[in-house]
Amino acid sequence: MRLALFEPDIPQNTGTLMRTAACLGVSVDIIEPCGFVFSDKQLRRAGMDYLDLGQVERHTSWEAFQASLESRLVLLSTRAAAVYTDFRFQETDILMVGRESAGVPDHVFEATDAQVRVAMSPGARSLNVAQAAAMVLGEALRQTL
Repeated sequence: MRLALFEPDIPQNTGTLMRTAACLGVSVDIIEPCGFVFSDKQLRRAGMDYLDLGQVERHTSWEAFQASLESRLVLLSTRAAAVYTDFRFQETDILMVGRESAGVPDHVFEATDAQVRVAMSPGARSLNVAQAAAMVLGEALRQTL
């Protein structure tokens, strides 16, 4: 299981996701460009010393990341039809989240193998990306460990 961040905008969320992944033994893929300087102190503040425990691979572009794929890519998206709790995860899945400000472009959405969403109350637009990823990652690990 891996966690991929598509062009993250907010260093605090990226640090939180890297910390979550490190604590759960999951590697992280960062698909650049990021909306911040990757060594930003806010990234380190959110991730604390856990950043040193995790495995992070940086990819210079979507195309570079795509060329490295060897597993099923599952996108977390508010546009997805399937609810994550009804989805059957595989232990080799890569769970990907989009940019906090814009999600992923259509061509990236269409290139993923599956898309899942978190069911929310009517009128709610979206959860924080780090919270949504933690929820889905927890379920994926529960199913596969």
